Amino acid sequence: MLAQSIATTGTGLRHNSTHLQDLRRDLHRHPELGFKETRTKAKVATFLRKAGLDVYEGHGVIGLLRAGTSTKAIGLRADMDALPIVETSDHNHCSHNTGVMHACGHDGHMAMLLGAAEALSKDRAFDGTVVCLFQPCEEHGLGARAMIDEGILDSFPMDEIYAIHNLPGAPVGQISTRVGQICSSESLFEIAIHGQGGHASMPQVGRDAITIGAEIVNALQTIISRKIAPGAGAVVSVTEFLTDGQRNVLAGNVTLKGDVRTKNPEDRQMIAGLMDRLINGIAHAHGVTASLKFDTEFIETINSEVPTNAVVRVASQLNLDVQPNREPMSFSEDFAHFCAAVPGCFLLLGNGETGAHGQPLHASNYDFNDALLTIGVSFWTQLVKDRLPLSSAAS
Repeated sequence: MLAQSIATTGTGLRHNSTHLQDLRRDLHRHPELGFKETRTKAKVATFLRKAGLDVYEGHGVIGLLRAGTSTKAIGLRADMDALPIVETSDHNHCSHNTGVMHACGHDGHMAMLLGAAEALSKDRAFDGTVVCLFQPCEEHGLGARAMIDEGILDSFPMDEIYAIHNLPGAPVGQISTRVGQICSSESLFEIAIHGQGGHASMPQVGRDAITIGAEIVNALQTIISRKIAPGAGAVVSVTEFLTDGQRNVLAGNVTLKGDVRTKNPEDRQMIAGLMDRLINGIAHAHGVTASLKFDTEFIETINSEVPTNAVVRVASQLNLDVQPNREPMSFSEDFAHFCAAVPGCFLLLGNGETGAHGQPLHASNYDFNDALLTIGVSFWTQLVKDRLPLSSAAS
C-alpha cells in the first residue's frame, strides 16, 4: 500500500511500477562484476538517452538533465556492480551469470534512479542541473575514485551529492540517515613473516613462522581491547592465514591478511601504527623479519549538514518513516570519496524485515524489494525539486 500511495506524490506523475520492476529484474538476471559492467552500462545509457538525457560514458555512465537558468547542480548516485556469489534464490529472475549475483541491491538502486531520471525529464519542474551518476565497482571501493580521477567533478561540477542504499531488516520505505559519520572505513592489511623452515621433528633449529604468526594474531586483538577507547566501534579482523608449511615441514613463511574498520581517521591511523609496532616487536623477539602493508580503499563516509537536513525534510514531506539520527553503519561505502569532495548525504531505505527482503546484504538468497521502486523515484524527484526550486533559492 505504501508504494501505491506514494506513486503520485511530489511529481504529479504516476510512475509505472511494472515498467520499473521489469527493468530491475532484467538487471538482476544479468549481473556483472566491478569494472566489467559492459551490458549494464549499455542498458543504462540506452535508457537515459531514450528518456531525453544527455549521456556521457567513461568508467561509469553520466546522465545530465537541465532545466531553467540556475547554475546550481546536484548529483544523484547509483552503483552498478554485482558480487561473486552463487545465487540460491527461488524466484523467477535469478542470475543468468553463474557465480555472479546482485546480492546488495545495486539492481534496485539503478532502477530507482533511472525511473527518477525519466520522471524528471517529463516534468522539468526544477531550476538547475541534475547529474545522474551510475558508478562501477563500488564493492571494491575503486569505482568512485576512478570516476573522480577521470575528471567528472571538473566536467560536471556539483554543489551537493546524494546516494540511496537499501537496508534489509528495516521496515519497507523507512529512511534513516545522520549528520556526520555514517559508514566506517575499511583498510586491508597484509603481514609477511619470514622465518626459517625446517624438519617438523627438530623445531629448535628453525624459526617456525606459524607459531609467530599465531602470536601476532592474538596480539592484534589487544589493540581494540586495550589501546582504543571502548565504544569507538573499531574492528581488527584477521581473515586469512597462509603458510608454506607441509605435513612434516615447518613453515618458514607466513602471510596474514585481514581488514580494519574504523569510524574516524584518527583511530585508523593509530591502529596502523600500533599494528606495525606489535608486528615488528614480536618478529624481533623471535629473530625473524616481518612487514606490514596497510591500504585504505574505503574512507569513512561523512554526511554534511545541509544535504542531510534536506533528506530528512523531503522524507517527511512524503510521509515516510524518518530516522534522522541513526547509529552509524559498520559497513563501508565508496560514496565516501564523493562526500569528501562535495557536500553529500548517504541515506538508507528500508528493504523489509521478512523473507528474501530481510536477508542480510551479500546473502545468497537476498533480493531487492520491488515495493521500493516507486518510493525511491518519488523521493529522488521530490529531493530535486527541494534542492533546485523554481522560485526562491534552496534553503
